[in-house]
Amino acid sequence: MKLMFRMLFLFILIMLVYQWRYKLLNALLAVGFIRKLAVRTSMAIPQVRGNLLPALFGGEQFQTDKSNAK
Repeated sequence: MKLMFRMLFLFILIMLVYQWRYKLLNALLAVGFIRKLAVRTSMAIPQVRGNLLPALFGGEQFQTDKSNAK
């Protein structure tokens, strides 16, 4: 019985988080430290950096693999 209530509570919690995911994300990213941490973390991924920067600045794709750098 206790396990059933826990599973029901977990299911309801997951549903609420899914339903309010954008509000929760906006609330988290409103905090400057968390926003900076998220940007630093995403920019540390070469594929994200290589695809995002040209789209933002309209240039060619940046070289992210240092072994192929000229």
